[in-house]
Amino acid sequence: MEVAYDLIIIGGGPIGMACAIEAQLYGLNYLILEKGALVNSLFNYPLYMTFFSTAERLEIGNVPFSCIAPKPGRQEALEYYRNIQKHFKLNINLHEKVISVNKQKAGYFIVHSDKGWYNAQNVVIATGFYDIPVYMNVPGENLPHVRHYYKEAHEYAFRKVVVVGANNSSVDAALECWHKGADVTMVIRKGEINDRVKYWIKPDIENRIKEGSIKAWFYSEITEITDKEVKIFTPEGYETLEADFVLALTGYRPDIDFLKACGIAVSDDLLCTPAYNPETMETNVPGLYLAGVVCGGMETHKWFIENSRVHAQMIIGNVVREI
Repeated sequence: MEVAYDLIIIGGGPIGMACAIEAQLYGLNYLILEKGALVNSLFNYPLYMTFFSTAERLEIGNVPFSCIAPKPGRQEALEYYRNIQKHFKLNINLHEKVISVNKQKAGYFIVHSDKGWYNAQNVVIATGFYDIPVYMNVPGENLPHVRHYYKEAHEYAFRKVVVVGANNSSVDAALECWHKGADVTMVIRKGEINDRVKYWIKPDIENRIKEGSIKAWFYSEITEITDKEVKIFTPEGYETLEADFVLALTGYRPDIDFLKACGIAVSDDLLCTPAYNPETMETNVPGLYLAGVVCGGMETHKWFIENSRVHAQMIIGNVVREI
């Protein structure tokens, strides 16, 4: 509590780092608090994940992102953002989780983490959306062979794998597991592969399904998971599938409860959209800002690195005007 910061940034991902770079440019006294590793969400992505964006659209701090391939992968992105940290020497505490943010009557914020307490005039929440899975809420979802995150295919080779969903994460996992020898079945709530699946991947999964290499149940949902089986409801009625593993890659969401606890107004519909000024990114709590994917609530496809990098300039510009 000895240091009174101009700004505390919660989240050490690309957008949190962009905010810190901008704050550093204006000479603000700032601190990033990151609950995990640097760019923790990217670190937890699948090992061979490829970005939809090109390298230049992932750049921050006017530092070029050199990439041989048309689209960078996870490893290249981690290398790039590590180099950003080396270059700017951002003031960041890694592996420190923020527990609460409370605005005081005097106008400043008290930020409580699992390692201490901080005093700040302004706070930016740039926590992304990858920490909390969207659960199916079916019996057996908590069994140890049910996974909500996917890292690589080796563990699933030569096993019966049920993949839930038809978005990028589900499609990537299904194809990778099939290529490594898994018997893959997809359970898909709608009648087709999602249109937002990467354009160079979508024809591949559709062709594998068409030829029968990967089985797919469309307009279907899981109703129960047991040790060795998955029960699903389909247009033809109930079916039972054998399953050694279930990859329930049904999406992720921001920590809406944390936003509410900070005093941020959130829409009471299914979108859970937080309130903020689109010109400054300031929420209904003066001095408390949102940046990046978290701004979209449950619409996690609305904001991503390439179109939310500008939030850093908008936020810091307003902070500087208010100081």
